[in-house]
Amino acid sequence: MGVVSWVANVTRWYPRDMPRDERRLVFKLDWMVLAYACLAFFTKYLDVSALSNAYVSGMKEDLQLTGNKLNYISAAYEVGYVVFQIPSNLLVTRIPAQYYLPSFEIFWGLFTLGTAFVTSYKQLVVLRFFVGLSATSCYIGCLHVVNSWYKKSELGRRNALFWMANPIATMFGGYLQAAAYKNLDDRHGLQGWRWLFVICSIITIPIALLGFFVFPDIPERTNTRWLTDAEKDLARTRLEGNGFKASRGINRTLLKRVFRRWETYAFAALGGWTGILSYGASTPFLLWLKSQPHKYSIPKVNTLGTVTSAISVASALLVAFYSDITGRRWDSALLAGFLMLFTNSVLAGWTVPYGLKFFSYILLGACHGVQPSIITWTAETLSDDMELRSIMIAVENVVAEINYLLVPLAGFQVSKAPRFRGGFIWSAATTALWLILCGAITLIQHQKRTASSTTDEPENPPPPIDETDNKEIDDTGSDAETKTQSKNAPVVTVQDSHNS
Repeated sequence: MGVVSWVANVTRWYPRDMPRDERRLVFKLDWMVLAYACLAFFTKYLDVSALSNAYVSGMKEDLQLTGNKLNYISAAYEVGYVVFQIPSNLLVTRIPAQYYLPSFEIFWGLFTLGTAFVTSYKQLVVLRFFVGLSATSCYIGCLHVVNSWYKKSELGRRNALFWMANPIATMFGGYLQAAAYKNLDDRHGLQGWRWLFVICSIITIPIALLGFFVFPDIPERTNTRWLTDAEKDLARTRLEGNGFKASRGINRTLLKRVFRRWETYAFAALGGWTGILSYGASTPFLLWLKSQPHKYSIPKVNTLGTVTSAISVASALLVAFYSDITGRRWDSALLAGFLMLFTNSVLAGWTVPYGLKFFSYILLGACHGVQPSIITWTAETLSDDMELRSIMIAVENVVAEINYLLVPLAGFQVSKAPRFRGGFIWSAATTALWLILCGAITLIQHQKRTASSTTDEPENPPPPIDETDNKEIDDTGSDAETKTQSKNAPVVTVQDSHNS
């Protein structure tokens, strides 16, 4: 416990000036909301990344996945994932999340288990579609709940920790596949890649069951047994004081709020395009490693493929702590954008030294860590509208998944591995546009803050209060009228601006 307290103090996870009752509440939220969200997202990406790991570990040969069939299988998952995105995130604002989210997690765990027993390409396409459909609720649903419980100064680190479940799951999946290939291949008639899907489902389903008991839904309608009534009230009041507004409900004004705000379009593009710009650090990196069998064995490919995920974990933490402490999200986003522009340009050129190529893939992984900061930026910007915030998280994810559906099919076709010239040229050009958009959002928000602070200043400030007006003049030569006026002068009360 001493180590945990030390880490919490060093990282400012629980600020020292936080009242004891609030600290206790946030501690509980970390274990109820954040811990389950991380575990659920971990299992989602464990099941998703299993496909790429299985592909380079024997699935391709066993199921005769020639040409671009891997692209089409991945596309089937993305189609299932996209079609239910926005409806799912609207439903999670109406249906208790502690039942809604774990139920879908059980479904995708069962579909993942079924993947272990496919015998044809068509069966695999169908099952991956249903894995995508049932996994829709996880990311956006968990993000909605996490961003409904924490203050703005707490969100960056929590969103980063939640998002880190993605690369950690990808890393773990690589190690798991390497171990399954070595130790379980042909056990009980199942190849090593099939065992990976079995193990993933065994991990997924118990975590889903845990969600029914610990996940508390959102503050305004939670009935969790793990929080006292006083803690529930505190959870609501501290958010209201931090600029977060309660639900307005789903009504006709919601569409107007969505389409009339410029942030809808700006953050849909910014958040939706962030992940795909570092896509080269995932499957293309694995395929490049596999194209060098004289250097890397299959277990080595699985293990080395986790390096980009590991570096993204470190960068996500670094960006989160920096942005929470400074209160700025834009500068780390711009830095990541310039690095992505450089690395995608290097990989588009391709004819560069081996070390620079390897370094570029790793650096792309580091850039991937800026994603949770963009999510937090969105949540902070739309803190005044819960439904709009929920929709925007879903919209960003829809745009991202459409990109993950189309861009690999168009620019990163497996048949062209290991060089994806068109894909990296597109990534570099799009990164340049992304940088312009990021700069424009930063400038507009800065101008709005400046205008707001100017408007808030009173045009005719009251004259300073002369303290002698409230004192009696006791000098011998004092004027009697002055004494009388002083005694009868009204008392001026100065309000504390924090309580006004």
